[in-house]
Amino acid sequence: MNNGFYRIGLMIGNSRLHWGLFQAQAVIFSWDTEYLPESVIQQITSGRVSIPNFPAHLSDIFATSQFSLPIILASVVPQQTALWEKFPNVNLITLNQIPIQDVYPTLGIDRALAIYGANKVYNLPVLVIDTGTALTFTGVDNHMNFQGGAILPGLGLQLSTLTNHTGQLPQLEINSLPSLPLRYARDTHSAMYSGVIYTVLAGIKEFITSWWQDFPNSQVIITGGDRTRIYHYLQSLYPEIALHVKVEKDLIFWGMAFLEDNYISSTPKE
Repeated sequence: MNNGFYRIGLMIGNSRLHWGLFQAQAVIFSWDTEYLPESVIQQITSGRVSIPNFPAHLSDIFATSQFSLPIILASVVPQQTALWEKFPNVNLITLNQIPIQDVYPTLGIDRALAIYGANKVYNLPVLVIDTGTALTFTGVDNHMNFQGGAILPGLGLQLSTLTNHTGQLPQLEINSLPSLPLRYARDTHSAMYSGVIYTVLAGIKEFITSWWQDFPNSQVIITGGDRTRIYHYLQSLYPEIALHVKVEKDLIFWGMAFLEDNYISSTPKE
């Protein structure tokens, strides 16, 4: 196979590594892994071991050639960035490479890439809601001018904070909750779920309706690890809003693919 059109994207998030395989501007597959020790990173970048969880249905096609594919790197964890960026086949994306106007210098690269990916696939203006470790709102207008946003703890982080900063509240996992809890709960577990979920959903509703007041008919896209869960909750609580909201897993990798194809590949690495 000619691998000249293929790239591997690596987004280092606050909790995990997020991987994407794309061909030119098309995202073929994406998957997640835990953080990797430096010894394994060295083996991956030198081609001695496979990338963990590399899609099985593509392994036979790429065989060992996955090791020679360029890795397009973005990161929100500086300590992890330092483990990857020193290798010759790794290209680090920085905020100043992403053509969004009026951003502040500490805007998360994940938020900027998601907006850039949304811009390339959907119409502007757009509000992106990323439901990861942190839950973020990021908006741009019709001309890719940054309109601001917000950051709050995600569902899992809120639950763990309750456990870690109180004396008796139990450790809960958001994945253990199959559906919306009772709003007025009658046990501790349900009360914790209720408090976190209903206040987060009310906040999301408020941000979306406020955005639509400023930008009527704007796209609103939910991405991130809790995207499906959050969207299902929206459908249950606010179906008239959910009807006009899209859910997309790979916004960040779309951003990487379009950015790399248009900007990064033509810039030699120092």
